[in-house]
Amino acid sequence: MNDQYATLKGIIFALLSALASTTAGVATKVVADAVPISMVVLFQYGICLLILIPLLLKHPLRNWYTKHPVIHAVRGISGWLCFFTYYLAIQHTPLVDASLLRNTAPLFVPLFVWAWIKITIPGGQWLPIIVGFLGILLILRPDAEGIEYWHIVGLLSGVFLALSMVSPRVLSGTESTHVILSYYFLISFLSSIPLAILDWQPIPYWTLPYLLFIGGSISLTMWCYTRALTLASAVIVAPINYSGVVFSGIMGWLIWSHIPDGFALTGIVLVIAAGLITAFWNSGSARQQ
Repeated sequence: MNDQYATLKGIIFALLSALASTTAGVATKVVADAVPISMVVLFQYGICLLILIPLLLKHPLRNWYTKHPVIHAVRGISGWLCFFTYYLAIQHTPLVDASLLRNTAPLFVPLFVWAWIKITIPGGQWLPIIVGFLGILLILRPDAEGIEYWHIVGLLSGVFLALSMVSPRVLSGTESTHVILSYYFLISFLSSIPLAILDWQPIPYWTLPYLLFIGGSISLTMWCYTRALTLASAVIVAPINYSGVVFSGIMGWLIWSHIPDGFALTGIVLVIAAGLITAFWNSGSARQQ
């Protein structure tokens, strides 16, 4: 009964994580034409760092030593690039498209694991990856004029998210969760500074509540997702993560009247199905190692 209760709590935290991430995307789309995306990302990570300060003060300096500064840098920079490209896609494409393209990350994770950690991809696992990429093509729908530029940017957010997802797998053997999270926020914040300085401009007062909400929502997203994984199996949490695509579709329809056409809907179904199969496969592989 206790295990069932823990699993139920994990499911709730996973749903809250997806919902918080979606609302952050909505807030970003609202302010994107008034505040440069580079500044939005800088404020996001700055707020995340401020929220993390109490945790930083609880641990002595010796606990922050790391044997893998390069891997932390890869995770931080790829995480920053993920949000930067994701928010750019949100600004220029329907919310559900940007959300779905970001959620292609599970399709890229096995490729990064193979290239970085040298774990071979089983033959059968290539099928869902290929199906997922067919779904991506239906969403991108290349024509005689090529592929929509901002959809490619959205797809890059999935690539960078996959890279940032692989990094903790390398770090988890020697680094604690709070160390991984702290380095991630700090490096991502520092990575945001140069572009934010180049794009710096006065911020309209009406956008400040939205910027605060974005930073708080992303912190809540990561905390809820971490709690979900501690309470429930990754096999259960992974499918729920795709509820963010559903939330994005509903909010995009209610606020901006964005309705995916038949091709896009088919692509969404293929990507989600392939992503779920790949996530299940990865979870099973992780348990066997």
